[in-house]
Amino acid sequence: MLGTFTLVLLGCGAAVIAGGDTAGGLSGLGLLGIAFAFGMAQLMMCYAIGGISGSHINPAVTIAMLVAGKMKSSDAGAYIVAQLVGAVLGAYVLMTIMNGMPGFSMEEWALGSNGWGVGYQNEFNTTSAFVTELVMTFLFLFTILGVTSKWGNSTMAGVTIGFALFAIHLFTIPVTGTSVNPARSFGPALLSGGTALSQLWLFVVAPIIGGILAAVLWKVLGVNQK
Repeated sequence: MLGTFTLVLLGCGAAVIAGGDTAGGLSGLGLLGIAFAFGMAQLMMCYAIGGISGSHINPAVTIAMLVAGKMKSSDAGAYIVAQLVGAVLGAYVLMTIMNGMPGFSMEEWALGSNGWGVGYQNEFNTTSAFVTELVMTFLFLFTILGVTSKWGNSTMAGVTIGFALFAIHLFTIPVTGTSVNPARSFGPALLSGGTALSQLWLFVVAPIIGGILAAVLWKVLGVNQK
């Protein structure tokens, strides 16, 4: 819960509070800065809570680990509930902070919500959004499974996973705002409502499929390893 809270608050917070031009004429973070914020939040939690829970702050990760045979279904269910609660709390704290800024209002896709289509960033269509989220989650989970396996370099796992998420955000932010994490999408969409909430299904379905495909491929490769 704490890990997903941190990811949503720092990642979405960087996008909402510091993504564009800020008060006093300061230059905003832009694409590179927002991507870095998400990656560093992930890296922080990998080392802060990795030894406790494996730093599962993403339901797609948990489901992939379940499919790969690395955890029990009862544990997976508890993890996912905690992730969703953490995401809502992170979005709520961000909304509370934003409410203290003069002129703030909860518009469509508020709080760093993910989306696609008319009115959202570059207006990519549903197919583009779905394919992007599925493929990027597949690559993210394949990286996680590889670097945390007996064939990977576990001492560098947190750095690798954090920078993998950073790289994925560089590609995906212009398309969907980057989810690859159903919980990260759930928190902001729930509080934002409207179109963000109606589009939430894609950011649940596509990442989960991508994660499952990565787990299946990894199991095939694992069987064939010498």
